[in-house]
Amino acid sequence: MATLMVGVSGVRGIVGQSLTPLVALEFAQAYGTLLNGGRVVLARDTRPSGAMFEAAATAGLLAAGCRVTQLGVAMTPTIGHAIQTGGYDAGMSITASHNPQAWNGLKFLDSRGLAPDPQRAAEIAAIRREGRYRLVEQGFVEPVQDSNAGERHVKAVLAACEVDLKPLRGMKVVLDCINGAGCRHTPGFLRALGCEPIVLNGEPSGQFAHTPEPVRENLGDLCRAVREHRAAVGFAQDPDADRLAIVDERGEYIGEEYTLALAVRFVLGHRPGPVAANLSTSRMIDDIAAAHGVRVFRTPVGEAHVARRMIAEGCVIGGEGNGGVIDPRVCYVRDSLSAMSLVLQLLAETGKRVSELVGSIPAYVAVKEKYEAPRERIDAAVEAVTRAYADRTPNTADGVRIDFPEGWVHLRASNTEPIVRIIAEARSELAARRLISEVRSAAGL
Repeated sequence: MATLMVGVSGVRGIVGQSLTPLVALEFAQAYGTLLNGGRVVLARDTRPSGAMFEAAATAGLLAAGCRVTQLGVAMTPTIGHAIQTGGYDAGMSITASHNPQAWNGLKFLDSRGLAPDPQRAAEIAAIRREGRYRLVEQGFVEPVQDSNAGERHVKAVLAACEVDLKPLRGMKVVLDCINGAGCRHTPGFLRALGCEPIVLNGEPSGQFAHTPEPVRENLGDLCRAVREHRAAVGFAQDPDADRLAIVDERGEYIGEEYTLALAVRFVLGHRPGPVAANLSTSRMIDDIAAAHGVRVFRTPVGEAHVARRMIAEGCVIGGEGNGGVIDPRVCYVRDSLSAMSLVLQLLAETGKRVSELVGSIPAYVAVKEKYEAPRERIDAAVEAVTRAYADRTPNTADGVRIDFPEGWVHLRASNTEPIVRIIAEARSELAARRLISEVRSAAGL
């Protein structure tokens, strides 16, 4: 049986193996039990198994006495926006985000549209494990449908625009929707900004045209299309459209880290204030923040941690270096639409090309590696690295991060897959790889 991943990022598993309709029903009923009923908004991405798990999750929520509003296929940030503006008690998204085709999952969101903290996530799992379900016998309310949540989300992002959008008129933008939830509203959103979208993989079939994680090795077609159409920029979403990767006007993949960096640069130029980012996010954010005299708050990996710190510190922008941007004016969920808007506004305001904007930010090289490993081995590796670099004040809020004069290394267990991730950043690839080699040796990996 394949592993079922359970944590702050929700529940993910292989369809028909570790993730079945019964598992989805149980977790939904456990969440409904924790909520003690209430109004819950439910949506899914386009994966073919989504309708099956949507039905199972609906049954679990109803069994616990919840009133369910179904959005159908919708982006995860659309759910976050719907919760905040509709006064819902919680939300659920049927999605495995960037995981491959065989996976699906469930994301839980609270009354503020935030993913659960580790304690609340553990409580959901415990209710399910122990079978402590809330069961109502009467008062059931048939689920209602809301087909306009995506349009309201789009309008909210458009309303947050801060510059003259005229320079965007007729701008060619190549968009790879990966046949996911972004297909429904993203092309129209770009047209509303004045752009001319050229859409790849724009049918919401859930049959992903390539491996869905928006990283360099999966975006060759997008890079070629940008060059072929002489577009100003290329955008790639993941299946639930919370992450965004960018290709510059030359058809070059610029790296996930630049999505947040460019968004932060634009926001701080208009509304200087504190920024939140996770421990695995590039030092570019620190450089940009320092130029505006504001502070960066670092958090464990996971948008729930970032969003909570944003609320606590009054941050004007936040996110993660995986292409995730959180604009608190829209919702506290990573949002590819907000990311596109902020980057395009930066292009409109400066008149510069994407490559020029990237070139103006102090450059680092990140190297990311991952290895399959059981959790106990990962925990032992973290402890070993912490001991080996005790003189460098390791940050152990999430795995262990070691900062060196020339860069940093972060070793941690993935929230979404049974793997250990090691990320290093330095001024050169050679230096970053050298740091990874040193830390791997200390970790015994």
